[in-house]
Amino acid sequence: MKGKEREKLKALSGVELESELRQAVDKHFRLRFKHRSAPLSNPLELRILRRKMAHLKTLIHQKAT
Repeated sequence: MKGKEREKLKALSGVELESELRQAVDKHFRLRFKHRSAPLSNPLELRILRRKMAHLKTLIHQKAT
Protein backbone atom coordinates (compact mmCIF):
# COMPACT_ATOMS: atom_id res chain seq x y z
CA MET A 1 0.00 0.00 0.00
CA LYS A 2 1.43 3.34 -1.03
CA GLY A 3 1.81 6.32 1.27
CA LYS A 4 -0.94 8.34 -0.40
CA GLU A 5 -3.40 5.50 0.01
CA ARG A 6 -2.50 5.18 3.69
CA GLU A 7 -3.05 8.90 4.23
CA LYS A 8 -6.40 8.65 2.46
CA LEU A 9 -7.42 5.76 4.72
CA LYS A 10 -6.36 7.66 7.86
CA ALA A 11 -8.72 10.49 6.90
CA LEU A 12 -11.77 8.18 6.75
CA SER A 13 -14.24 7.88 9.59
CA GLY A 14 -14.74 4.70 11.60
CA VAL A 15 -17.85 3.70 9.66
CA GLU A 16 -16.10 4.22 6.34
CA LEU A 17 -13.11 2.18 7.54
CA GLU A 18 -15.40 -0.68 8.53
CA SER A 19 -17.03 -0.54 5.10
CA GLU A 20 -13.59 -0.67 3.44
CA LEU A 21 -12.66 -3.62 5.65
CA ARG A 22 -15.83 -5.52 4.70
CA GLN A 23 -15.09 -4.95 1.01
CA ALA A 24 -11.48 -6.09 1.43
CA VAL A 25 -12.52 -9.24 3.33
CA ASP A 26 -15.08 -10.08 0.64
CA LYS A 27 -12.56 -9.52 -2.17
CA HIS A 28 -9.95 -11.60 -0.32
CA PHE A 29 -12.45 -14.46 0.09
CA ARG A 30 -13.32 -14.38 -3.62
CA LEU A 31 -9.66 -14.30 -4.65
CA ARG A 32 -8.78 -17.19 -2.32
CA PHE A 33 -11.67 -19.21 -3.72
CA LYS A 34 -10.63 -18.43 -7.29
CA HIS A 35 -7.00 -19.28 -6.50
CA ARG A 36 -8.01 -22.73 -5.24
CA SER A 37 -9.79 -23.59 -8.47
CA ALA A 38 -7.32 -21.99 -10.91
CA PRO A 39 -4.06 -20.12 -10.42
CA LEU A 40 -4.33 -16.35 -10.21
CA SER A 41 -2.49 -14.19 -12.70
CA ASN A 42 -1.04 -12.20 -9.78
CA PRO A 43 -0.99 -14.27 -6.55
CA LEU A 44 0.65 -11.37 -4.69
CA GLU A 45 -2.79 -9.73 -4.63
CA LEU A 46 -3.65 -12.06 -1.76
CA ARG A 47 -0.73 -10.78 0.32
CA ILE A 48 -1.49 -7.15 -0.51
CA LEU A 49 -5.14 -7.56 0.50
CA ARG A 50 -4.20 -9.36 3.71
CA ARG A 51 -1.91 -6.50 4.68
CA LYS A 52 -4.53 -3.91 3.75
CA MET A 53 -7.04 -5.69 6.00
CA ALA A 54 -4.54 -5.63 8.87
CA HIS A 55 -3.90 -1.92 8.33
CA LEU A 56 -7.64 -1.20 8.27
CA LYS A 57 -8.15 -3.15 11.50
CA THR A 58 -5.34 -1.17 13.11
CA LEU A 59 -6.87 2.14 12.04
CA ILE A 60 -10.31 1.09 13.31
CA HIS A 61 -8.83 0.15 16.66
CA GLN A 62 -6.91 3.44 16.89
CA LYS A 63 -10.05 5.46 16.11
CA ALA A 64 -12.01 3.52 18.74
CA THR A 65 -9.59 4.40 21.53
